[in-house]
Amino acid sequence: MFLTGFAALAVMPLLPVAARDLDGVVLYPLVAGAFVAASLLGGVLGGTWADRAGPRRPLMAGVALTVVTLLVSATSTTIWQLALGRFTDGIAAGLVAVSVNVAIGQAYPDHLRARALALMSACWIVPSLAGPPLAGLVAAWWSWRAVFFGLAGFTLLPAVTAVLLLRGRGAEASHGDSGREGPVRRPALSAALAVSAAAALTQYGVSAWDVRHVVCTVSGLALLVMFAPRLLPSGIWRAGRGLPATVLLRALTSGAYFTLEAFVPLMLSTARRVPGVVTGLAFTGAALAWAGASWLQGRLQGRVPRHRLVAVGAGVMAAAVVSAVVCVLPAVPAAMAVSSMVLAAVGMGLATPSLTLLSLNHAPAGGQGYASSAMQTAQNLGQTIVLALASALFSAMTAVTNSQLAPFAWAFALLVVPVTGTVRLAVRTRTTDPERGRDSESTVTSCPVEPVEDR
Repeated sequence: MFLTGFAALAVMPLLPVAARDLDGVVLYPLVAGAFVAASLLGGVLGGTWADRAGPRRPLMAGVALTVVTLLVSATSTTIWQLALGRFTDGIAAGLVAVSVNVAIGQAYPDHLRARALALMSACWIVPSLAGPPLAGLVAAWWSWRAVFFGLAGFTLLPAVTAVLLLRGRGAEASHGDSGREGPVRRPALSAALAVSAAAALTQYGVSAWDVRHVVCTVSGLALLVMFAPRLLPSGIWRAGRGLPATVLLRALTSGAYFTLEAFVPLMLSTARRVPGVVTGLAFTGAALAWAGASWLQGRLQGRVPRHRLVAVGAGVMAAAVVSAVVCVLPAVPAAMAVSSMVLAAVGMGLATPSLTLLSLNHAPAGGQGYASSAMQTAQNLGQTIVLALASALFSAMTAVTNSQLAPFAWAFALLVVPVTGTVRLAVRTRTTDPERGRDSESTVTSCPVEPVEDR
């Protein structure tokens, strides 16, 4: 997970450089969105595979594919090969993320799952701080290809070790307390492929407003409407109690946070003209705030019900959105925009691991892989749809106003809807003791664990 996080964060600043070097700047939105679209497909594949054969095999496939896909990107001679590399990297990341969650759900009882999630998330802290600057230095001294080659070399030994260790394991033990809901509804591979293509089309389409991009956007959204419900639990659109509401809130919180994370740096670098180091501090502060908040909610294990932590986290995110809206006023210091990202990360640190643990508790019998893949799908769909809506609103307001800051205000204001919706719907994610009819989380023995989900 450390190397997965390092690769995911280190290559992002290099993609524009690689696109320019390969004479493919016009296709940069497709390259940037390929990873997210493919991780959706990888999550569905990994979840179905893990439910049928256990998480070992999809995890082995994911770590092995990671090495291959880094080499594909490193040897790119065209922008299309780079896009293919990012797409296969997304599949590998989806396989790994879902397999790890399923393994945690099967191998640990409820009160120890949070500790395992903490270990996974801790692996992202150092990559968040060191990945982008180190990659930038390597690219400046050598080339962007050297970063991909280096990551493939560092990943090779751990990948081989993981495959050899996992291959000799027996059947996974299952200590989970799943089985509270109905039978598993397996998503079809064709639906996963359609939704991945739709996500890529939508992310590419919102990058401009000519006829071609509009057609891509409309086509992508139409495919999402047709096929996305087949990958998600029944009742998600009405926020049905249990897993449907939990999956829906994952989409809403992820969409709001990653859209804010996309537009705040853009505002700082374009409308506010702040130095790049300030933008870098925003990402660093957000990474530390996410980890700190997740550590805090782990300390509250057994004291505060999980669904209430979700509501509190969403409330903190709402405050962050309001702060971002205020930041468009010229009289407000640019540093306040940095604080809005940090504050939003605090909210995500409270809400995200809580939603993950709730999804494992709500998973149907033998369906923790399905629940994990549904959460992964919801995260990617939320990120795609909310970001697309905000981008469309931003582009429309840019066309009708001469102000550089006003379009950002509209984009930020849109995020009030998902975060306030999460606050209101959080109670529908609560788990109950079937015998006593009350919140079962309040009966969990308190222990000093640190649940943080990987980003």
